[in-house]
Amino acid sequence: MFRVLEQQRALAAGRSPWFCWLPVGIGLLVLYVPTYVTLWKGAWDTDDQAHGPLILAMVGWLFYRECRVLVDGEDRPWGSVGWPLLAVGLLLYVLGRSQDILLFEVGSHIPVLAGVVLLMRGGQALRALWFPIVFLVFMVPLPGMLVDALTNPLKRNVSEAAEHLLYWAGYPIARSGVTLTIGQYQLLVADACSGMHSLYSLLALGFLYLYLVDHRDLLRNIVLASCIVPIAIGANIVRVVFLVLVTYYLGDEAGQGFLHGFAGMALFTVALLLLFLIDGLFGLVRRWRRSASTP
Repeated sequence: MFRVLEQQRALAAGRSPWFCWLPVGIGLLVLYVPTYVTLWKGAWDTDDQAHGPLILAMVGWLFYRECRVLVDGEDRPWGSVGWPLLAVGLLLYVLGRSQDILLFEVGSHIPVLAGVVLLMRGGQALRALWFPIVFLVFMVPLPGMLVDALTNPLKRNVSEAAEHLLYWAGYPIARSGVTLTIGQYQLLVADACSGMHSLYSLLALGFLYLYLVDHRDLLRNIVLASCIVPIAIGANIVRVVFLVLVTYYLGDEAGQGFLHGFAGMALFTVALLLLFLIDGLFGLVRRWRRSASTP
């Protein structure tokens, strides 16, 4: 692959501007198609990592939006940075593939793609493509130890917040650890309801939204980015409260059936609407202050 990257520029003379990318594309497919097959049969077939194919498709679309920079941008390869990045990425891939460590194998996308872009087109292309490359981090399966360390505190906080809200609203609810008792029903806030994986997915959606709206206001971007995690946690609390009320009024079967899955979709809807609302309010405040300061 190294020799191909050095020779293809001469071979591309007088041909299609995309010709020089053909060997690169073939090399990337040879590397990562087996990875995608492994993910499809494993991690992507679970609720925790079901967002993986969507992340990959979104990255493909983002590359397509900026694809002209790969042929029309400046032709100033950064070999001094590109080769080390590519070498690190390939080392991570080989280690992850041979030792079945998805964290390394999937994570190798980032240095490999960054290194290839720097070697082929230089820093201008990488600046244009930095977000889709970094966005691939949301496709990397989270380490089990990290998930376990964050899941238990999230479960306690979510169950406690749901208890306080429903008690304040006058419902006969009590809590023991992460078990909620309402009326004759007991509900366990399981790992899937902790919001850890939904938080991960909502972080991806939130940062994608910030990238697409492309606000030039740094303060506005900082405020919106800092709101993503609280919004995701708040939306998950709403989800748990909704499921508790469904169980209380309609029974345990209803709470564990279709409405349980519907609550997961509603979580993302509520979170995105809250993010849009905060963004809209911020824009209104900035326009009001601008108009107030105009003579």
